[in-house]
Amino acid sequence: IMANVSSSNGIEKYPKLRFPNYNTSWNGVRFGDLIEEFSDRTKVEDEDVLLSAAIEGMFLNTELFGHQRGASNKGYKKISYGTLVLSTQNLHLGNANVNLRFEHGMVSPAYKTYKIKSCSVKLLAEWIKSEKAKQFFYDATTVGASVCRRNVEWETLYDQFLYLPSDIEQNHIADFLALLSERIQKQELFIENLKKYKRGLLQAVFSREVQFENSSGWERRLFSELASLSKGKYSPKQNEVLPCIELEHLEQQTGQIIGCTNSNEQNSVKSVFHKGDVLFGKLRPYLRKFALPEYNGVCSSEIWVFHPKPDIDSTFLFYLIQSESFIAATNISSGTKMPRAEWSKVSNETFFVPGLSEQKRIANLFTTIDKRIVNASASVNKLQCLKQGLLQHLFI
Repeated sequence: IMANVSSSNGIEKYPKLRFPNYNTSWNGVRFGDLIEEFSDRTKVEDEDVLLSAAIEGMFLNTELFGHQRGASNKGYKKISYGTLVLSTQNLHLGNANVNLRFEHGMVSPAYKTYKIKSCSVKLLAEWIKSEKAKQFFYDATTVGASVCRRNVEWETLYDQFLYLPSDIEQNHIADFLALLSERIQKQELFIENLKKYKRGLLQAVFSREVQFENSSGWERRLFSELASLSKGKYSPKQNEVLPCIELEHLEQQTGQIIGCTNSNEQNSVKSVFHKGDVLFGKLRPYLRKFALPEYNGVCSSEIWVFHPKPDIDSTFLFYLIQSESFIAATNISSGTKMPRAEWSKVSNETFFVPGLSEQKRIANLFTTIDKRIVNASASVNKLQCLKQGLLQHLFI
């Protein structure tokens, strides 16, 4: 249980929200007195695992880029568990981290590395991801070479005061926020495992490695026999405004539509779609952008509109185009810098398809999985909002 308290009386400093039985004011400590910069450099190539500090946290370099960056990592900075890592760019946007993920590693010399002293390492790790921390860093920056870039005035940053409670209260807050972070991480891992399970099951079902009991009647058919490509161009009527879906509105790999624009605000060629049609991003198809809209509207020329044939369930088609076999079929075009699926080739690809009743069973199976993913994602969003709210009120 937490209690609301006065934030400040002008001299003493108090957070807006704190645990019971704590009533002493928080003390201002010069930020530079809480940290100590160090630069322990690697002496040989590949001396340790290469890490990167991103806005979202600390990562293996291979997690972000899929490869070891740069020709040489000799002279990189060695860090350990509890090291504070600050970026010299985008610090005010949150590119600051306390390494609580890896026992040791090395980062680019472009980062500044610090030991944390006179403060709970875990508390600083939670504070540094708060909006208050972003403002704290922003206050120590000046306008850089571009609008979005700001230069850090390091002495100004070190001279700013960070208000902290007693050691006991620091640990209490840190343990509570760490518990909340752990719950978020477990929920995110659950979501990722659900997505992996779905991808594996899609592959198994559409390659016929697994089948329903009493499954029968699968036959190989051309994709053009499963769906037609809608070529109905949008001719707006007077004062008619329809939702217009652009490629960026299709969330990658989830099938969700995130926003739209008004049809009369776009100059690109548009195609009409109706509820029950299936949308697929034909530009860079390997990004896996698709949707099953619940309304009528129009979409840009970068999106295909598939209209299912009478004996094809639209939701089944929606999951078929997420399968590895379909994605592979859309990636066969070549000769352009920007990969783009070609209908003349995709329409002649063949896929195994069952009867309508079994299509519906398959569609229901994957719909159930997607609902669990959506519900779990909503829970994560609520927990993240709760944490951000607490971070805003638990710190000064």
